[in-house]
Amino acid sequence: MHKFMDVLKRFNIEPNDVSLFEHAFSHSSFVNENRGNHVDYERIEFIGDGVLDLVVADLIFKIHTNMDQGLMSKLRSSLVRKESLASYARKLGLGEAILLGHGEKLNGGSNLDKILEDVFESFIGAIYLDQGFEVVYRIIKDIFTYDIEHFSVEEVTDYKSRLQEYVQADTRENVVYRVVKESGSSQNKLFIVEVLLDGNVWGVGSGKNKKKAEQNAAKDALSKVAR
Repeated sequence: MHKFMDVLKRFNIEPNDVSLFEHAFSHSSFVNENRGNHVDYERIEFIGDGVLDLVVADLIFKIHTNMDQGLMSKLRSSLVRKESLASYARKLGLGEAILLGHGEKLNGGSNLDKILEDVFESFIGAIYLDQGFEVVYRIIKDIFTYDIEHFSVEEVTDYKSRLQEYVQADTRENVVYRVVKESGSSQNKLFIVEVLLDGNVWGVGSGKNKKKAEQNAAKDALSKVAR
């Protein structure tokens, strides 16, 4: 039995068309090595991406009744970006069910953010196509509601853009971000980043990925120039 069936059991999904879920978990490398009726997840990922955007937007709109459009857009973007969807996929154990080619398996494809993001979206697409909108809405709601309710404005603030705007008000120079330390395992990385202007360090930040560390470095720099 395919491992994706274990995923469906955890969601209490009795599939009407098992092949939809097989396609949703099939990476192109697997399809290339297994000719026949196999199809990769790209088409189903497309519909899943659209369904996910709609439902997350609807949940944000209903939960945060006084939030303005700009902040709603930032919150949705933070929830459906690659790193976030890959994190949800790991929590749900989707990586274990991905059908990969031999080479992609050796490269650790089941734990790569890009593949996990794609499979999360294709899984959502398969649920929508097989079970209908009400079921997929319920599942997305179960996955995202806590993070929508407990979001921090800080999490959706683009400190890098704010710092660049601050700098370019006085100069045409661009700030530069430099990774100064990387530690931890592939599943638990820690990056330390410096932000520099004209070779001078303006701020330092850390995070579980480079983007987060850069944002924290920019935040640190802004806190210093605002004093």
